[in-house]
Amino acid sequence: MRNPPDLPDLLEELSRINLSKYKAILLPGLTVALLGFALYSSIFTVDPEEKAVVLKFGEYDRMVDQGLHFKLPFYIEQEYKVPVQRQLKLEFGFRTEGSQERVQYAPTQFSQQNFSSESLMLTGDLNVASIEWVTQYKISDPVLYLFKVRNVDQTFRDMNEAVLREIIGDRTINEVLTVGRSEIQSLAKDKLSKLCKEYTLGIVVSQVILQDVSPPDAVKPAFNEVNQAEQEKETTIQNALAAYNKEIPKAEGTALKTIEAAEGYAVKRVNEAKGQVSRFSQVFEEYAKSPDITRKRIYLETMSEIYQAVDRKIIIDESATGVLPLLNLRQER
Repeated sequence: MRNPPDLPDLLEELSRINLSKYKAILLPGLTVALLGFALYSSIFTVDPEEKAVVLKFGEYDRMVDQGLHFKLPFYIEQEYKVPVQRQLKLEFGFRTEGSQERVQYAPTQFSQQNFSSESLMLTGDLNVASIEWVTQYKISDPVLYLFKVRNVDQTFRDMNEAVLREIIGDRTINEVLTVGRSEIQSLAKDKLSKLCKEYTLGIVVSQVILQDVSPPDAVKPAFNEVNQAEQEKETTIQNALAAYNKEIPKAEGTALKTIEAAEGYAVKRVNEAKGQVSRFSQVFEEYAKSPDITRKRIYLETMSEIYQAVDRKIIIDESATGVLPLLNLRQER
């Protein structure tokens, strides 16, 4: 087996090699490579929904908008692109693959996955609720977003969990599951916006959306029974109120009609009585002036009313006698 050459021998052999014939090939190749790398590292493009932050020797230098831009080559300047126009989101209790369909959901029991720790929360009345929500946000200040806070995405995620757990902890399970969802979303958005300003994250919160709020699977049957009982209670109350609203106005209308009829009848009777009293007073005054004439007028008026009410009339002279055989008393009217 041949022994490897010693270092002096190797240097002697290398000195015998004539490198002059390779210079014509190596130098142009190296020059072209350097120029190509310089051009590659000095040109960058920014998409319409992005802004780029340019650093020079690791320090902030400038910010550029969309389009084709140049920078110093050989990584003397570096750009960091930030999607300032894009609507970003964080999902809690579930994850999505793609843009629309949800394919992974939060588990209902504690496990090593992060979904359970995100979704299970303790309410103010010591009940457990499984809450899945989405926080939509935009990057308002790329410099703050990139360099002010370390690991800003994880920080913002932790802020979301802390804020929502605080809000849920101040409410009962019934508020969380039913009427309190809108208030929780609005309050969470306000608190997150305030914290983002305090921590200078460079983020603007657009909205917080509660995707699904439900009790854990272990207690879902009991919650469903309670909800069913509450719904039946509300249905019974609404039916009773409907019957009440139907009958009470009707009875009030009937009572009002009866009262108005009675009042009208009373007014009528009083007015008639007053009229009769007035008429009697007038007749009495006339009677006091001339009793015979008044008596005769009253007699004639009374007989006029009686004759109008009688169908058959027979007038007999006072001096006539024996008129009964002449009267056909059996004649029908």
